[in-house]
Amino acid sequence: MRDVRVVLIGGTSNTGKSTVAGAVAERLGFEHRSTDGLARHPGRPWRTPEREVPPHVAEHYGTLTTDELIASVLAHYERLWPRIEELITDHARDGAPGLVLEGSALWPERVARLTAPRTGAVWLTADDTVVRDRVRAAGRYEEATEGERLLIDRFLARTDRYQALMVDAADALGLDRIDVGGRTGAELADAVLTAAAAQARPGRGDGTWAGPFVTDEETHDLGGPVTRDDVRRIMGRGPRGGEQP
Repeated sequence: MRDVRVVLIGGTSNTGKSTVAGAVAERLGFEHRSTDGLARHPGRPWRTPEREVPPHVAEHYGTLTTDELIASVLAHYERLWPRIEELITDHARDGAPGLVLEGSALWPERVARLTAPRTGAVWLTADDTVVRDRVRAAGRYEEATEGERLLIDRFLARTDRYQALMVDAADALGLDRIDVGGRTGAELADAVLTAAAAQARPGRGDGTWAGPFVTDEETHDLGGPVTRDDVRRIMGRGPRGGEQP
């Protein structure tokens, strides 16, 4: 790992990105940061002992369809990317402190286009049932009201859809992903370190498109479709119709 100065860990919610990133950072003596700390999209829609669900978060998950939730979060990541890229570039420079950066905002195609040296990237994945069980445990689903369960279920639907799109994108580009099932935190940290050390930089480095990661002409949900062009545009292929972002 002597040549790697930035380790990126992507993945959908509740796959253990933060825990694994913390373990990797501790081993390397690197700084550990989350993309959530740069700008927060509406947070997780369940109560905790410290906080109630803010009204705007409840409205967000309670009124939007799965497609609309996906489009919203991906648009947020699109806006956030310049700050993420700047952070990665700064830490990849000679003499800069090492960085382990984790977050769902690390979208595969954008990461694959990075030109920052000494950077490795891995995406964590988990079976849908694992994610569901973790989210429901965190949200105390069995104790929740019907309305609270609806918000949790909407969050889960968005989380599952995000992972499906992310896996397609990562596989199309030949990027490294690691399934968390049945592995301890230490084993996952080992796997991340091994994958990152083997990379000169993530992806093929030529910035080429490896084919669509949405195979149907449209992805539908009640409330209206989000077209494949919409998804591609949000993912970083450029604004539709030549308009400026």
